[in-house]
Amino acid sequence: MRSLRPKRAGVLREVRGRQGSTERIVVLDGLRLAAALMVVAYHYVAFGGGWEGSQAELFPVIFRPSAYGWLGVELFFMISGFVICMSCWGRSVADFFTSRVIRLYPAYWLGVIATTTMVALVAGGITPLAWRDVLVNLTMLQRPMGVDPVDSVYWTLWAELRFYLLFALVVRGGLTYRRIVAFCLAWATLALLAGGYDLGPLDDLMVVPHCWFFIAGLAFHLMYRFGPSLLLWGIVALSFAMSQHTVMQTWRQTLEHVGHNIPGWGVAVIITVFYVMMAGVSLGWFRRIDWRWLPAAGALTYPLYLLHQYIGWEIFRLFQPSVDRWVLLGSTLAAMLALAHLVHRWVERPLSRQLQHALHSAFAQIRADSASSDRHPGPQTGPPHDLDQPARCSESL
Repeated sequence: MRSLRPKRAGVLREVRGRQGSTERIVVLDGLRLAAALMVVAYHYVAFGGGWEGSQAELFPVIFRPSAYGWLGVELFFMISGFVICMSCWGRSVADFFTSRVIRLYPAYWLGVIATTTMVALVAGGITPLAWRDVLVNLTMLQRPMGVDPVDSVYWTLWAELRFYLLFALVVRGGLTYRRIVAFCLAWATLALLAGGYDLGPLDDLMVVPHCWFFIAGLAFHLMYRFGPSLLLWGIVALSFAMSQHTVMQTWRQTLEHVGHNIPGWGVAVIITVFYVMMAGVSLGWFRRIDWRWLPAAGALTYPLYLLHQYIGWEIFRLFQPSVDRWVLLGSTLAAMLALAHLVHRWVERPLSRQLQHALHSAFAQIRADSASSDRHPGPQTGPPHDLDQPARCSESL
């Protein structure tokens, strides 16, 4: 027993040393890229869009593994729960809001415009939306407005937005271990009630059925920051059990698109691998992985996700008659990765900086006006004093 004590103490010191840290975990960048490529493989090889003829016959070798690619979205949700909790610890609601806007909207606006342009230029393909519907899409609120998305892959963004709305309640009071645990348990309880009693509006607000992946991500981050406990493992176990059930409902829906019987056991295995990988991240199994290219690769995932589907399908439709299918598939994927890099470098980064400064200035003005009103009732004259202070909430997903 004595030989074990120094090792255990070392682990505890290491866990305590991580508290308050917002260091980048590069292995998560690799997992994000893997998730994005899974989704791309599903839409390009198994979903049935763009190609003339059966994709199972066009790509017999990779068709079946690609048919599980939709599960990459669930991995995205789990990573989102982990990273959002990590990046906004100790931040204000204004910082949280700013970080989400500058992360989501610049690339999204470009994706909406590029996809709309592509489908409008290619005759006989996907029907473009009316310009009014495109304007609604630019807000990212097309789902609650009952408007069709410019690209059907954007449905996941509405799930993310609802998660941010719920998590902002915790950010408002300040992130602590106790509050996040209470939030996870309350969210899980409401999700079970909404699903069990078919409470439509509550079901939608609670992000059912995808909430279990966000909850698991939050619990995994608490493990990473404070160390594992029986309570956190219990939250993860509950999320694992519920997610194994809910993904099978989605699997049955995907069979309609895939057109072939893809075994359900594969879904269970992949979800299990996701949970094991995230447990490894939270327990430090991959601490030695520090490959410099991973953050750059991770930066491609969001633009790639936004741009790949409808644009790729239109490319397949245009060039399949004249280009070998394998060459067309590989070159389209390479082109989408290159385009994602350009969007990240020339759109996301510069526009995010401008948005960050503008939003921080707006919130600083509100704070200054509120402080001035408390001290000196009446109209304020003169500009706020802290307009040039940078926003604090670090970039995450």
